[in-house]
Amino acid sequence: MIKQANAVWHGNGLEGHGVISTQSELIRGAKYSSKSRFEGEPGASPEELVAAAHASCFAMKLSFNLSGINFPPVKLDVQCHIKMEDFVINESRLVVLANVPGIDEATFQAQVEDARLNCPISKLLSIDKMVEATLEG
Repeated sequence: MIKQANAVWHGNGLEGHGVISTQSELIRGAKYSSKSRFEGEPGASPEELVAAAHASCFAMKLSFNLSGINFPPVKLDVQCHIKMEDFVINESRLVVLANVPGIDEATFQAQVEDARLNCPISKLLSIDKMVEATLEG
């Protein structure tokens, strides 16, 4: 499986602007800029997209884990807080509120830890990054 997204940027880093789109078109032409990223103005940010990806991936992995041991969750509410300092993302904090009937705390926490370590986005955040770049005319 290969999924893709696209970002187009125009102008310099401080005053420029761009749009983000995804293959599924769930996100299509979402505007982003330095001001939406760092100053809270309306628009998307890469960190917000990473937070959405991590929260949704973790929730799905935890659901698979719990269902696999016969404790299917009624609801998993997962928030992800991406922390960036000095232009370095140094933390992805997941906050989980779970409704899982019949499960004991130790079993639940073991499944949470497995999901933390093994959801694909958790793994992505620590891998090598590759880039292919071509300079146009």
